[in-house]
Parts: sequence; structure tokens; C-alpha cells
Amino acid sequence: MPHGQHRPGNAATPQAGDSRARRVLTPLVTVAGLLVVWELVVDTGVIPNFLLPTPIQVVEALVGDVSLIAGHAATTLVETAIGLLVGVALGFAIAVLMDRFEGFYLALKPLVTISQTIPTIAIAPLLVLWFGYGLAPKVILIVITTFFPVTVSLISGFRSVDPDVIDLMRTMNASRWQVFRYAKLPAAAGQFFSGLRISATYAIVGAVIAEWLGGNSGLGVYMTRVRKSFSYDRMFAVIIVISALSLGLMGLVDLLQRVCMPWKRAEGNKR
Repeated sequence: MPHGQHRPGNAATPQAGDSRARRVLTPLVTVAGLLVVWELVVDTGVIPNFLLPTPIQVVEALVGDVSLIAGHAATTLVETAIGLLVGVALGFAIAVLMDRFEGFYLALKPLVTISQTIPTIAIAPLLVLWFGYGLAPKVILIVITTFFPVTVSLISGFRSVDPDVIDLMRTMNASRWQVFRYAKLPAAAGQFFSGLRISATYAIVGAVIAEWLGGNSGLGVYMTRVRKSFSYDRMFAVIIVISALSLGLMGLVDLLQRVCMPWKRAEGNKR
């Protein structure tokens, strides 16, 4: 190789590294800046401390109650996992039926849409009244809030398949299962995981809302107790925990997508 020349691709490596560093550092710097502003606003008395705790006080409250919050978080995660699994299974089954039978599509489409116009905070008391203060009303509320994104995303994905592809497979004597397995399911996979990300965040919120109305443990129960004692630092601490759990679930969905859709990972590496 002549002197002064470089291997192709080596010049792109620093740029790729800079781009990754920028994607990580930019949100971190933004969050750090917001926290500094928050601290200054309270310390200077712009907002009274009894109305808004400082970030330092929130961290201290989180550390002080970490074992108690962890116990409540475990209950919420169990409710979330059960409700999310049932909601995803129900959404998948409804989507398959709506795709397979036009009658089901016409009959269920308005009902699926209407189910999301009912405020969860309004239906939660009824679920507690009907099913008590145990696990059942929490799971049912999570199912109601999580099946819709999965159903809609799958239906959209199933119907996005090129009709010519389906016709070609049928001329090759492909069965309905083979058309579904090799054409419709891969086409809907990307949209399914997009809907699953939304459902994962809805699941945590749905569980907390259900816990507000009654129960022995859970992050919603903890929030209700500290709110009544005006412990706003602990309120913010549990909000941080809820956000962290939601982000963690979204991260698990991203990991599952990379495992189930390796071709997407290969496409990302080529960019």
C-alpha cells in the first residue's frame, strides 16, 4: 500500500464513534442541566421547598426507603408481567381472527376502538367493586390497556403484505398457515414490537392506577400513603422508580426484537 494512503472504512470509524458518543452524551447533559435548574429554582426560593423537593432530597428519600420501595415494586412488576402477557396473547388472538375472518374484522374493529375511549381511572373502581382488592382487578385493567396497541399494530402489519406475494405463494400451493408464517408474520413483526413497547409502558401505569384504589402492596399503594402524609420527596422518588421500570421494560422489548428479528440488527450494522 502506498505511503500516505489509508484503508477504506478506517476514516469512518471515528465518525461512527463520535455519533454514538453524541447520542449518549446529549440526553445525559440535557438531564443534568434540568436537574441543576430544578435544584436552583428550589434553593433560591422561586418555588417553596414544601411544594417541590430538590433532586438531592428526592435521592435521599429514594435511598432511605429503597428496601420498602423495592418490595412494592416487586408486587407491581408481578401484576405487570401477568397482565402484559395476557394482554399480548389476547391482542395477538384478536388480530389473527380479524385478519382471517372478515366478519370478525367488521364486528370487532369498532369494539376494539371503543374499549380505548373508556378512561381507565373511571373503570378501575368498578373492577375493584366486582373483583375485590386482590390481583384480579389489577391484571384485568392492565389487559384492557395493553391489548389494543398489539392488536392494532398486528392488524396493520398483516394487511401490509403485498397481495402479489400472497397470490404467488398460493399458486405454489402454499397453505394458509404457510402464507401466515412466511409472509404475514414477518411483515407484521416490526409493527408488533412497536405496539409492544407502547403496551409495556401502559402496563406499568395501569398497574399503578389500579393500586391507587386499593391493595396491600404495590407502588400505587406506596404513592397513596406518602401522598396522604405530604411526603413529596418520596412521591418524586417513586415516580422515578416507575419511570425506570417503564424504561427497563422497553429495553427488554428492544432486546427481544433484536433476538427475534436478527435481520434488523444486520441492517443497523450496515448503516
